[in-house]
Amino acid sequence: QVQVEESGGGLVQAGGSLTLSCRTNVLISSLNVMTWYRQAPGKERESVATIGRGYTEYADSVKGRFTIPRDGANTRNTRYLQMNSLKPEDTGVYYCKVTYGFREYWGQGTQVTVSS
Repeated sequence: QVQVEESGGGLVQAGGSLTLSCRTNVLISSLNVMTWYRQAPGKERESVATIGRGYTEYADSVKGRFTIPRDGANTRNTRYLQMNSLKPEDTGVYYCKVTYGFREYWGQGTQVTVSS
C-alpha cells in the first residue's frame, strides 16, 4: 500500500509563491507517474502538472508559473510543486496522485487560497 501525503498549502496574496510537497512511503524514483490535481469550489478536479519517466506536462493555465523540479530539489520520498505568480483562480484543494506499478494512489489534499 502506497501512502501519499501533501503539504505546504496555505493563504497567499496574488503574485506570491507556494511550494507544495508530495511525500510517499516509497522511493520517488520507483513511481511511474506523479500528477498534481486541484479542485476549486463547485468545480471538477483538474490536472495541473504531471511528471513521468522522461517527461513533464503542465496545464495551459499554469504553464510558466508552476514547476515540478525533476532533480536536485527533491528528496528520496518527496517531490515538490513550485507555484509562482499565483492568481486567485489558483485557489483550491491540491491533490497528489501517484502511479506505482499498475495502481493509483491519492493523498488527502492541501488547501491553497490566493487572495486578490
